[in-house]
Amino acid sequence: CNSAADMLRCLNDGSVNRTTGATLMNEQSSRSHSIFTLILEQRIRRRSLVGDGAVDNAEAATSYRTAKFHLVDLAGSERAKRTGAVGSRFKESVSINAGLLALGNVISALGDPAKRGSHVPYRESKLTRLLQDSLGGNSR
Repeated sequence: CNSAADMLRCLNDGSVNRTTGATLMNEQSSRSHSIFTLILEQRIRRRSLVGDGAVDNAEAATSYRTAKFHLVDLAGSERAKRTGAVGSRFKESVSINAGLLALGNVISALGDPAKRGSHVPYRESKLTRLLQDSLGGNSR
């Protein structure tokens, strides 16, 4: 996407394609987590001045700033007994809960001072693997 309109179209397309399904607790329950990642790049062009004060575009220096945003919509945790999930709905709820558990484990490992320097289980789910760069505190 190269414009705000393109970005909104992509976001809408993803939202339309999102899987939902009925359970006993919710008529349109999200059956998956959703992550929309935006990477913004700002190009800063600095003009070079030649000895006589003229601008030399050939020697213009360009620097870049980038920012990465993850817009995350997590499917809710579910108890199979309360939702009445069976078959494929049950398998979906197991997958949803596994991703949420993995995210909780990563947050716990990162936030617990007693666990500083120990293993952070990012690879336990696709969700935590995709969000690893944002969860790990490596932002600049």
